[in-house]
Amino acid sequence: MAFQIQSPAFANGAPIPAKFTCDGSDVSPALAWMGAPPGTKSFVLVCEDPDAPGGTWVHWVIYAIPSKETGLPEGVPPAKGLPNGAVQGANSWRRTGYGGPCPPRGKPHRYFFRLYALNTDPRLGPGATTDQLFKAIESRILGQAELMGTYGRS
Repeated sequence: MAFQIQSPAFANGAPIPAKFTCDGSDVSPALAWMGAPPGTKSFVLVCEDPDAPGGTWVHWVIYAIPSKETGLPEGVPPAKGLPNGAVQGANSWRRTGYGGPCPPRGKPHRYFFRLYALNTDPRLGPGATTDQLFKAIESRILGQAELMGTYGRS
């Protein structure tokens, strides 16, 4: 089985429901994954909008997700550390936790939920940026899975 990530809230390439955006409750969608590569010790999840006017906008950074996990529930709280040992980094709003799609009016944007399987547990404290995270894991990635949703405001 190939490494993959999915959500019961939206299909790959489909619109993200407003509930998971700044126009709704702004809670994170439930995510599930399967087919992690052998040797996976932890997971990292990054959600980004490459269509943002000022360049890629980071919506969520969560790392040190234990390898026994097969998903994240809906509405992950914005805590720096989670009960399962996962740690959340800083998004582009300089906040910890998930910040849902909130594009300017116009053409829908794409939101990529990228899950990385690592052969290590990154030793980063809470609040790491994507730059810090990717520097720490660059040679430790065993596999990557991706889910893309869209959201637009007219």
